[in-house]
Amino acid sequence: MKLLFSIFTVALINIQLFAQLQDNQSVFQNSADLLLASDSKLSIGGYGEIHYHQPLDADLRQNGELDVHRLVMFFGYNFSNRVQFVTEIEYEHVSEVYVEQMFLQYKLNSWLNFRGGLLLIPVGIINEYHEPTTFNGVDRPFIDNKISPTTWREIGFGITGNFLETSLKYQLYLVNGFNGYDGQAKFNGRNGLRGGRQKGAESYISAPNLTARVEYYGIRGLNMGLSTYMGDSQSRLYHKIDKSDDAAMLRADSSVVGIAMIGIDGRYNIKGWQFRGQYYHLSLSNTLQYNHFTKSSDGTPNDLGSVLGGFYVEAAYNVLRNSNSTSTGLYPFIRYEQWDTQKKVAEGIKRSASNENTAITTGISWFAAKGAVVKAEMQLIKPASADKYNQVFNAGIGVMF
Repeated sequence: MKLLFSIFTVALINIQLFAQLQDNQSVFQNSADLLLASDSKLSIGGYGEIHYHQPLDADLRQNGELDVHRLVMFFGYNFSNRVQFVTEIEYEHVSEVYVEQMFLQYKLNSWLNFRGGLLLIPVGIINEYHEPTTFNGVDRPFIDNKISPTTWREIGFGITGNFLETSLKYQLYLVNGFNGYDGQAKFNGRNGLRGGRQKGAESYISAPNLTARVEYYGIRGLNMGLSTYMGDSQSRLYHKIDKSDDAAMLRADSSVVGIAMIGIDGRYNIKGWQFRGQYYHLSLSNTLQYNHFTKSSDGTPNDLGSVLGGFYVEAAYNVLRNSNSTSTGLYPFIRYEQWDTQKKVAEGIKRSASNENTAITTGISWFAAKGAVVKAEMQLIKPASADKYNQVFNAGIGVMF
C-alpha cells in the first residue's frame, strides 16, 4: 500500500482541476435529462458503483471495506409528446431499497414545464449530477454529504424550463421540508441536517419549503449555477395542536429550525482541462431554542450549528485527449475541500473543532468506454482538532447506461 501511495503521489504531483466527460460540453445531463430527451415510448437505463475503502496508518493494521454502494435502475415513459414520467429505484449496500425520484412532467414548451412528485432538490452540482461517470473521485465530495445532504429529495411540485435564446435553465419547486423533530432531534452538530431527510417515505408536512436554481451555459464549455433553499423544518408537535394553547404552540415552535441555504457552482472544460468548484452557505435560525428543547437526558443541550458552510475546487486533465478514441479518457485529478458543520453556534452552545475539516483528494479516473469508469484515489483528511492528516485509499468501478 505504501508503494501505491508513492506511485500516486509521483504521478499526480503536477496535475490540476476537473469537470465532466467531454471537452467543451456546454449542457451537462443526468439520467433524468437523458430520459426526458428520449423519443422512445419507454426508456430504461441505470447506474451503479462498487467501492473499496482502505484506511492507512503506519502504526495500525486496519481492515478495508468492500461495498456495492448503490445500484439504480431508471425508467421513463412518454404518455404523449407533452406528458412524461420518470422514476429511479435505488438499491444501497445490497439490502436497502429507495425511490430516488419519481415525477410526472407536463411539457408546455421549452421554457415552461410543470413537474410534480418526488423531486431532487436542485441545489449544487452533485445532488442532480451524481451518476459515477459524471464526477471524478470514488466518493462524492464531502460537502455534498455534510452540508448539502445528497442524495436530497422530497415530494413537491413546481416549474422548470430552458430559455434557449439566453442560455438559461431554471427550476422552481415548492417541496416538503426536513423532519426536524418527531419525538427526538434529527439535527446535530456533527451531521447537520442530514438526519432529517424524509425521502418521500411516509413523510409529513407542517410547513412548505421553497427551492430554486438558475444555470447559465452560454459560453462554450462553461456551466454556472446559483441555487437556494428556504423554509422551516417540520415538527410532529404541530399535529392536532390547539391553536389557542400558547404553551403547546411555544413548545412546537421550539422544535423548528429556520433554513436559508445558498449554493454557487461552476464547471469549465477546455482543451482536455476540466475545472469544477462549488460553495455552500447554510444559515439556521432558532437553533438556541432547538438545541435546548432537544437536550439530552442529562441536561446537555444539543449542538446544532447556526451556520454551516464549505467549498471545494477541483481540476483534471485528459491525458488521452489526442488519441483517436472519443469514448475513452484518462483523467488524473486533484480536489481541495473544506467544510464546517459548526461554523457558528448560538451563544452557550458547545462547538467542536472535529466538525471543521480539510481534505485533499488526488487520483485518477479511467473511462474505458462511454458510461464505464474505473477510479482510484488517495484522500488526506484533517479535522481542526487533529495534528495530522488521516490517510485513506479508495478504488471503485462505476457504470451508467
